[in-house]
Amino acid sequence: MATEIERKYLLKQPAQWQPTGPGRRMAQGYLSRDPDRTVRVRLGGDEAFMTVKSRRTGISRMEIEFPIALQHAQDLLLLCHQPLIDKTRHEVMHAGMLWEVDVFHGANEGLVVAEIELPAEDTPFELPEWIGEEVSHDLRYTNSNLCAVPYSQW
Repeated sequence: MATEIERKYLLKQPAQWQPTGPGRRMAQGYLSRDPDRTVRVRLGGDEAFMTVKSRRTGISRMEIEFPIALQHAQDLLLLCHQPLIDKTRHEVMHAGMLWEVDVFHGANEGLVVAEIELPAEDTPFELPEWIGEEVSHDLRYTNSNLCAVPYSQW
């Protein structure tokens, strides 16, 4: 069973981070937003995935992700809770670690979040200078909750 260990941060304001490329636009929807088991469909470029995640314990949770056909993803996104998550993901290497910076669009316009996945909860890592407040434990920033209560409604 795969475990996702993730820390999530807002960026410092005014914006000190700027994208170095176009990133990857993604559409993401939830078939289930149950806190005990979220079921997500993600479509980005020519790749599509279904992901099932368990409830969090701290910053860890079970995650099972597998590829699905593009047409299946397009069909399933029509069945998902609305609005869909619309974001552009940028990958940034810093001090040997991969950071994913998500720039949200649509109902979540104005939100930018950086995430780092870790091999263990106590893995040391260096924060980039553009990282601000940690929001790992603030459930408003989970994508499944941003689908239910978009950033524009806060």
